[in-house]
Amino acid sequence: MDITIHTVFLPHDDPEAALAFYRDALGFEVRSDVGQGAMRWITVGPVGRPDTSVLLAPPAADPGITEAERRTIVEMMAKGTYGWILLATPDLDATFENLVAADAEVVQEPTEQPYGVRDCAFRDPAGNLIRFQELR
Repeated sequence: MDITIHTVFLPHDDPEAALAFYRDALGFEVRSDVGQGAMRWITVGPVGRPDTSVLLAPPAADPGITEAERRTIVEMMAKGTYGWILLATPDLDATFENLVAADAEVVQEPTEQPYGVRDCAFRDPAGNLIRFQELR
């Protein structure tokens, strides 16, 4: 089988803050931006990699979610325990410094992990954990 990851989902609760983080701080390109107000679905991805995307979506838009589930999602987002993604970069220190300069919320500075990777972590404006692993 030939399978690849095309798009991953992360929730957002403020589309303009999400754009400021993913487009302006990370340098991702905006591939689509549909909807209006807080109900916007924004697809972003690394420049030059059209086969890999992140869909930033309003978490409460699914009609199959109950009101209690919506509240749980909002609570988990506020704690930073709902969504996360692992990205990779050949220059972890430069990535870290660029995000610090963009006032991104630091969770963990670059660290050599006991399991053999060097990584760091931030939170995006919605509270999603964004981990960066250094490519070796």
